[in-house]
Amino acid sequence: MTTIRVILALASANKWHLHQLDVNTAFLHGDLKEKVYMKIPQGLCVDNPHLVCKLEKSLYGLKQASRQWHSKLTGFLLQFGYQKSFADHSLFIKSTDLNFTSILVYVDDHVLAGNIIIEINRIKKLLDIEFSIKDLGQLNFFLGMEVARTNKGIFLYQRKYALDLLEDTGMLGSKPCSTAMEYAKRLISSIDGELLSDPTTYRRLMGKLLYLTHTRPDLSFTVGYCSQFIAKPTNLHFEGAKRILRYLKGSISAGIFFPAESDFKIKGYTDSDWAGCPDSRKSVSGYCFYLGHALISWKSKKQQVVARSSTEAEYRAIALASCEAQWLAYLLKDLQITHPEAIALFCDNQSAIHIAANPIFHERTKHIEVDCHSVREKIQSGLIHLLSIPTMSQIAKYIHQILVSWHLHEITFQARNVRHPRSSLWASVRVGKSRRRNKE
Repeated sequence: MTTIRVILALASANKWHLHQLDVNTAFLHGDLKEKVYMKIPQGLCVDNPHLVCKLEKSLYGLKQASRQWHSKLTGFLLQFGYQKSFADHSLFIKSTDLNFTSILVYVDDHVLAGNIIIEINRIKKLLDIEFSIKDLGQLNFFLGMEVARTNKGIFLYQRKYALDLLEDTGMLGSKPCSTAMEYAKRLISSIDGELLSDPTTYRRLMGKLLYLTHTRPDLSFTVGYCSQFIAKPTNLHFEGAKRILRYLKGSISAGIFFPAESDFKIKGYTDSDWAGCPDSRKSVSGYCFYLGHALISWKSKKQQVVARSSTEAEYRAIALASCEAQWLAYLLKDLQITHPEAIALFCDNQSAIHIAANPIFHERTKHIEVDCHSVREKIQSGLIHLLSIPTMSQIAKYIHQILVSWHLHEITFQARNVRHPRSSLWASVRVGKSRRRNKE
């Protein structure tokens, strides 16, 4: 999904055309390279019931169906001058001095972006002749995500998907709340609470919420945190999931905005919550990346080992973010976007920055895995450049931990690049708190 967000960000800044199409019965176009036999289908009368059928074409339900369809489509696009991206094998690009066209494939759904509408219409006709397509016109709805475009930019959101989710769970008339999880009360994997008699309800809800995080970075940590309990969910865990739905009710139309006026410089923010997991005491890494002013990538992930210090936790988070920065650089290169400068990566831990910049062996870092030290190589090669940032301005903080209501709103506004002065409401709350503390 990061690729589609990058395409939308570039289309908004470059004023590209965005179209979509659907291939009719896509899997039936695949050519089988192996010999596959099947039983006589029901309704077909034959003299010998022991006979079998040899397949000449792919069918829905075969394990080879998706692979053979992708192979057939790839060969067709390569024949007409398109090249497959090495960073994302579902992305095909055709670029000349004046013309740029990209096709993003998701099974039978295609998103076409380019600066010349003639080339887009041409490839549509060729695809229709070869496979029979359904031309859906300009991009408005793709994989449950809605796309709204104005002169100011492109807005990606999942309002219909969220409304259907609230209606299916019976939470459409619930009272909204300001945060997705309580700040002072975290769920744990303990014997407290009663096990759900039917855990499939909780698991199904978590699966639907996970898909919602493609356009809602503010739900990334909370949904991932609650997904840890799908093996043995209790009524307390289900109440925590309901709170996410209540938070969703209050922000039903939230999404990601890609402004029309933006540059193509990548910058990232990385942070960690030291010993944030109350069960294992493992830390949680989080990062987010921007292409100009557009948020294109984010992730929240629990670290595999227990960190001995906050510096170690931050260092592991930097290593995770540097891998994403490397992949984004590869993707932009395939999209013919040059990025001569090093990617700015902001971190609020000075010690972690010093460890990453210092290649000398240190007693306190000898136990850290070798793969984490790859961040030093990326710094020396000029791929990334680590910069310090104040903790209160760390945008990645809302990706990997729970925030109080006023801090969540303030960081969320910064993350979505809503250009406005600091709200007087939140400022008065913070001033009032500081005055009470001084009086005490």
